[in-house]
Amino acid sequence: MDLYLKGKSVVVTAASKGLGKATAMQFAEEGAHVLISSRSEDELEKARTEIISKTGNEHVDYQVCDVTSPSQITALIEKAVAWNGTVDVLINNAGGPPAGSFDDFADEDWQEAFELNLLSFTRTIREVLPHMKQQQSGHILNIASSSIKQSLDNLILSNTFRAGTVGLSKSLSQELAAENILINTVGPGRIATDRVADLDASKAEKLGVPVADVQEKAAGSPMQRYGEPEEFARAVVFLASGGNTYVTGQALVVDGGLVKAL
Repeated sequence: MDLYLKGKSVVVTAASKGLGKATAMQFAEEGAHVLISSRSEDELEKARTEIISKTGNEHVDYQVCDVTSPSQITALIEKAVAWNGTVDVLINNAGGPPAGSFDDFADEDWQEAFELNLLSFTRTIREVLPHMKQQQSGHILNIASSSIKQSLDNLILSNTFRAGTVGLSKSLSQELAAENILINTVGPGRIATDRVADLDASKAEKLGVPVADVQEKAAGSPMQRYGEPEEFARAVVFLASGGNTYVTGQALVVDGGLVKAL
C-alpha cells in the first residue's frame, strides 16, 4: 500500500528515544521529510544519525524543544515550515508524568503534568493548524496511553490527562473534518521502552517484589509478551498517512489485546 508520505513534512515530538523515535524511523522509511525534537541535543543527534543510517533517508533533521515551553514549540514549527514549506503531519508525543496515587501529589505536580501531557499538545496543534488549513489537508496524531480505555494502577496523573487528550482530539476532529484535517489518538499498552521499564521498576519497589515478577504479570496480554516499538509505530504511521482518508476522532489502543473493556 502506498501511504503517500514521500516528501511530506512530518514533525514528531519527544522523538529521541522510545516510541517517538520508532515512529520517526517508520516515517523516514516511507520517504517523508522528518523533523524530530526532544530536550536533549546529544540524544537528538544520535537519533538522527541512527534513523538516516537505517533508512537511507537523508531528509531527517532535529530541533531542540521542551514541549512545556510555548516559545520553543513555536520555533519547532517555524523550522519545519522553513525546511519543508508546511507541516503535513504532526505527531504529538511527550514523556509521561511520575507514577503515584492521589495523596502523592501537590498542586505543582498536577500543573506540571497538565502542561506536559495536555497543554503541550494543544499548543503544538495551534501552531500547525494555520498551515494545514491553508492547504486544506493534514493529519494530527496524539500519542497517549492505554489508559484512554482503562485506567492504570498508580498512574493517576497520566490517567487524568490522557483522558483529556481524547476529549481534545474528538472535539477537534469535529471542528476540522470539513477542512480535510484528520486527528486521532493512539494509546500504547505494554511496549518495551525505557518509560515502561521505569514504571515496572517503580511498581516493583512499591510492592516489594522483583522487577521480573512485575514484568511477567504485565506481559499477560493474550499475546503473552510486550509489544515492540516498531509494532506501535506502524499503527501510528498508517493513521497519520495519506493512506488514511476517513478515520478521524478515534482512540485506538495498541496493546496486544490486554485491555478488555471498551
